[in-house]
Amino acid sequence: MKPLSRFQYRFKAMGGPCSVQLYAESENEAALHAKCAMDEVYRLEAKYSRYRNDSVISEINATSLKGGGMTVDDETAGILNYAATVWHESKGLFDVTSGVLRKVWDFKSGALPSQLSIEAILPLVGWGKLNWNDGLLAFPLAGIELDFGGIVKEYAADRAAAICLQLGIQHGLVELGGDIRVIGPHPDGSPWMVGIRNPRIPEQAIAMVPLQQGGLASSGDYERYMIVNGVRYSHLLNPSTGWPATSLASVTVVADQCLIAGSATTIAMLKGEQGLEWLESLGLPYLAIDQSGVHHGSI
Repeated sequence: MKPLSRFQYRFKAMGGPCSVQLYAESENEAALHAKCAMDEVYRLEAKYSRYRNDSVISEINATSLKGGGMTVDDETAGILNYAATVWHESKGLFDVTSGVLRKVWDFKSGALPSQLSIEAILPLVGWGKLNWNDGLLAFPLAGIELDFGGIVKEYAADRAAAICLQLGIQHGLVELGGDIRVIGPHPDGSPWMVGIRNPRIPEQAIAMVPLQQGGLASSGDYERYMIVNGVRYSHLLNPSTGWPATSLASVTVVADQCLIAGSATTIAMLKGEQGLEWLESLGLPYLAIDQSGVHHGSI
């Protein structure tokens, strides 16, 4: 058996920089397997992008505008089942219908929306306002929109890693815009060292996490935000109030799957002052940084 060499492939998808790192016997083998992983990411981006008229999400939202219903394919049904589960477990905080709030929140404008404009759009937010049953999705209230932005990137990282494993890759790592899924440790058994961003100096790492398996994801108020009158407003919006989450600056979680880690970070951020207690209850390794820069957690 030939010694394994490490190869890295960078690409852009899901709105940010991505990479696949693989150990393989040859560059040809690594390139072929990396292409399969990247193609899976591109497939999921095209299928669930709200920016494409031919995506499943656009079809769903067009159906909603008419107040109708539709059947969905098995993969989409799986994502919807997951969305229903995390909505229930988060007591409504993780809600794939809350993307519609971006219509009143423009973080490039530097101006806060009025309370009236937020209240006008809140009736279109709420997973519980949909009918989802055994592959059939129906919209009793026309105009509700779905947005899988909080799910698809992490799901894609897991899927890309799974494809590499199926192809025989045992050592590698997938990173999609900061969300990580480990395919396996380095060949000598040592872990990958993953940097966690400093939420106030994002180009710097505030901690390093050793990962031999599983996934890691982070959420923070540094990703998209604006500062108005000295107050930071992040893109993580509470679906019940329509206003951004406060209290925590960033949360990083390690879990068996990147998808689980990503959902946990988002829910913790949205829980605000109750976020730390909730993270503790999960029993997963985490690092949370509050607005004062104090670190909390087990990473």
